[in-house]
Amino acid sequence: MGEQVKAEQATSGKIRVGVFGAGGRMGATVCDAVMADPDLELVAAVDPACAGQVIHGITIGADPRAMADAGVQVAVDFTIAAASRTNLQWCALHGVHAVVGTTGFNDADLSGFRSAFTSSNCMIAANFAISAVLMMKFAEMASPWFETAEIIELHHDNKADAPSGTAVATANRMAAASSEWAPDPTTHEVIAGARGGRGPADIRLHAVRMRGMVAHQEVILGSAGQTLTIRQDSYDRISFMPGVVLACKKIAGLPGLTMGLEPALGL
Repeated sequence: MGEQVKAEQATSGKIRVGVFGAGGRMGATVCDAVMADPDLELVAAVDPACAGQVIHGITIGADPRAMADAGVQVAVDFTIAAASRTNLQWCALHGVHAVVGTTGFNDADLSGFRSAFTSSNCMIAANFAISAVLMMKFAEMASPWFETAEIIELHHDNKADAPSGTAVATANRMAAASSEWAPDPTTHEVIAGARGGRGPADIRLHAVRMRGMVAHQEVILGSAGQTLTIRQDSYDRISFMPGVVLACKKIAGLPGLTMGLEPALGL
């Protein structure tokens, strides 16, 4: 970090933020949110596909050197797993905190991140919408009191993976909260896959891809004579921004690898 950057950082008192994937719709929304927050300062943007373009007066770089040159303290990553693996390795190596909304990491990835982030911290969250975090928490709390449960997630028609990371994270938490689920009575699927995919504890997950939607999820729990439906809706990408901004402010105090936004919310 150059002396000029150090001086600017000390003078402003703001957290210096860089955004990976800044040329994409989600990355651009993150840039907008950082610019709008009085405690954060957007100082770098990286996106190989959009290198040379300008966002909020910042030229988008092709590689993480733009982050280093700007003295980034926190890097936000909303890319794809393959790119994010490289980005996070760079962050860990250079002592930069990482706030990650990318999904698709496997257990080996997470183990590697835990080992790598020793001089800086990393938060990976399946969903940064505070309403979604609460939805997952409420589903986890309710699980011990019901015998059956299914998850329906609904997303825009450009989403490539199914089920969503949020749906899988929800099912994992529900399965951990209760191991006593009634078996599925279905003996014959007229159309293969009609009953959805089997998730943790055999909780069924159903993925809808629909033009006009953004990100939505229902958790339906049932026992004799009653059901409980917990639904969360994100109608615009800005719904994720309060959580992203909060994570940028809290990540320095969350050592190592943190999974989910809950610790930043005190949950």
